[in-house]
Amino acid sequence: MATSDYTLAELLICAASEAWRHDGEVLATGIGTIPRLAASLAMLTSNPDLMMTDSEAFLLSEPNPMGPRPADFRPRYETWMGFSRIFDNVWGGKRHAMVGPTQIDRFGQANISCIGDYAKPKAMMLGVRGFPGNSSNHANSFFVPSHNTRVFKDGECDVVCSVGYNPARLPRGYTMEELADVRLVVTDLCVMDFGGPDHQLRLRSLHPGITVEQVVQNTGFPVCVPDDVVTTPAPTAQQLEVIRRMDPHNLRAREIRDNPPGDRSAR
Repeated sequence: MATSDYTLAELLICAASEAWRHDGEVLATGIGTIPRLAASLAMLTSNPDLMMTDSEAFLLSEPNPMGPRPADFRPRYETWMGFSRIFDNVWGGKRHAMVGPTQIDRFGQANISCIGDYAKPKAMMLGVRGFPGNSSNHANSFFVPSHNTRVFKDGECDVVCSVGYNPARLPRGYTMEELADVRLVVTDLCVMDFGGPDHQLRLRSLHPGITVEQVVQNTGFPVCVPDDVVTTPAPTAQQLEVIRRMDPHNLRAREIRDNPPGDRSAR
């Protein structure tokens, strides 16, 4: 049963957990607090076949809570999962990561490297890292804590770090469906995917209290808006119990500015 007493961070964790619901036995990698809690929630509720690591060298039978743990805490180790086995999963497509790009363009290409001219950037971030190989070998979803036109920018990303649905960048011999697999895009305003015509960014659900106009105005390129856009479901009591158990120090509250109530209808 859904509850009305939840924060925006908790709503986003539940919405993001849906990315893994139908994946079966794949390795889930949630990069950042909310994506990691979303993957943990999915493993403990909607997809018990999901696999997670301790971010070091082992697979877990149950996700580790975030933050400091009691002295008597013992991780539920299942088997070794060193780098070589991680790469086997990556190249074999048996992984689904949720990442937080700084920019996303209309092709689903993402930027985690730098802002501005690559030769003289305004700001440096992570660098391209393994994103080209990861994005071309397994599924990816995106988490955006602040939905605005700086993130969803007009034109291409300043640095294209991941494959997307841009026909101009398609390698010879590939189809876009073979090369790119961008699943969900979860933001503080809505849930989207690239399931519109010609892989256009498509609105799937609006968070409570958010309008279509807000999404359109804060996206730097056209969004496909279906006739039947639903409201993002509120968390259930079971989901909230799992989230609070996995995040006993409420680290999630720091991830969204002011962390307002999940239902912003009355604001």
